[in-house]
Amino acid sequence: MKNIIKASACVLFAAAMPALAQENFPNRPIRWIVPSPPGGGTDAVSRIMAPRLIELWKQQIVIDNRGGVQGSLGTALAAKSAPDGYTIVFAYSGPVAVNPHLYSEVGYDTLRDLAAITRYTQQPMIMTAHPSLPANSLKELAAYAKQNSGKVTFASSASLQHLGGELFKLAAGVNMTHVPYKGAGPAVLDLLGGNIHTMISNPTSVVPHIKTGKLKPLGVMGGTRIDALRDVPTAAEAGFAEFANVIEWYGMLAPAATPRPIIRQLNAGLTKVLMMPEVQERIRALGMTPSPSSPEEFDKQIRADYALWGRVVKQAGVKAE
Repeated sequence: MKNIIKASACVLFAAAMPALAQENFPNRPIRWIVPSPPGGGTDAVSRIMAPRLIELWKQQIVIDNRGGVQGSLGTALAAKSAPDGYTIVFAYSGPVAVNPHLYSEVGYDTLRDLAAITRYTQQPMIMTAHPSLPANSLKELAAYAKQNSGKVTFASSASLQHLGGELFKLAAGVNMTHVPYKGAGPAVLDLLGGNIHTMISNPTSVVPHIKTGKLKPLGVMGGTRIDALRDVPTAAEAGFAEFANVIEWYGMLAPAATPRPIIRQLNAGLTKVLMMPEVQERIRALGMTPSPSSPEEFDKQIRADYALWGRVVKQAGVKAE
C-alpha cells in the first residue's frame, strides 16, 4: 500500500512540474537569437528591449548572433531549440515568409516549426529612383519600363526587397533587371551615383537622401502613407492594390511546441516593454513603427505573407542569387 501511495505521489508531482515551471517563468537566462551578424541594423534594433526585459524578468538576456543564408541560419537554429520558452528568435519577414520559397532547404518549415509571440515593428517599404530617371510616380515608372523593356534596373539587398520588385513587375506587366547587393549601404551608394535606376528598401535607408533631393520617391509599397513622407502616395493609391499588404516587419518567434501558457507570458513581457515610451522613442528614431500584437494576430500576418511571397516566387520564377 505504501508503494502505491508513493508511486501516486510521484505521478502527481511530475504532473505538477510543468505548471510550476510555467508559473515561475522565467527562472533562468533567456537566449535571444538574432539571425544577423553583430553590429548591423537588425542587431541594433534587436537590442533596444534587452535592458528593460532584464529589469522586468530579473534574468539575463543572452544575445546570440547567428548570421548567414539571408537570416535562415539563425532562424533554423531557433526552430530546432528546446521548446521551453528559453530560446526565442528575433525574426523578420525575409527568413520567415520569403526564404523558404527561394531556397531548396532552409532547415525549417515556417508554418510547422515556429510559433508567433508578438510583432515588434512594421513599416512599408518605399520605391525610390535616381533623379535622372524620367519617372516621378509608380505609374510613370511602369509606362517608362514598358517602353524600355529590360533596360530599367532595380536594386535589392534582401530577399523581401527583391520580391517586392518582382511583384511590381508582375503587377505592372513590365520587364526590369534585378541587381542584387549584399547590403543596403552599397545599393544606396550606387543609386545615389546613378549606376542603378530604382530601389525598394525600408524608409530608414533612403528618407534622408529624399529630404535633400538626391533621390526621389516613387511610391510607398504598402497600404498607408508614412509620417516622414506624407506627400508620397501609396502603391495602392496609385492603382497597384497588390501592394496594400507589402509590409516589412520584425517580431519574436519561439519553437512551435513551446507551451501556450509560456507563449502568453513571453507576449505579456515583450509587449509591456514595447509599450514603454522610451523604447518606442528609440524604435521611431530608427524610422520604424512599434507594433506589438497578440500571438494570434502575428501568426495570421505571417501566414498571409508566406502565401503571398510563395505565389510571387512561383509566378516570377525567381531563384536565390
